[in-house]
Amino acid sequence: MLHIVVGILIVIFAVLAFLNPDENRILFPVIFLLAAVLNLANGYDRYRRGRGRKHLRTGGMVLMAVGAGLFLLCIVSTLTIWWG
Repeated sequence: MLHIVVGILIVIFAVLAFLNPDENRILFPVIFLLAAVLNLANGYDRYRRGRGRKHLRTGGMVLMAVGAGLFLLCIVSTLTIWWG
C-alpha cells in the first residue's frame, strides 16, 4: 500500500512542479523526500528478507544507500530554496 500511495503522490507532485516551477518549487524537496522514503522502505525489506542470500542483502544495502542519497538531496534542495 505504501508503494502505491507514495508513487501516486510523487507523480502528482512532479507534474505540478514541472507545470509551474516558480510557484511550486517547494515540491522538489518533497518529491526527493518521498522517493527517499520509498527506497529506504524497499531496501530495508529486501535486506531483512535476504537472510542467507547475499545478493538480496546487497541489493537491500544499495537501495538504502540510494535512499540516503535522495534524503541528502532533499536537504540540499530545501536549503537552496530557503536561502536561495
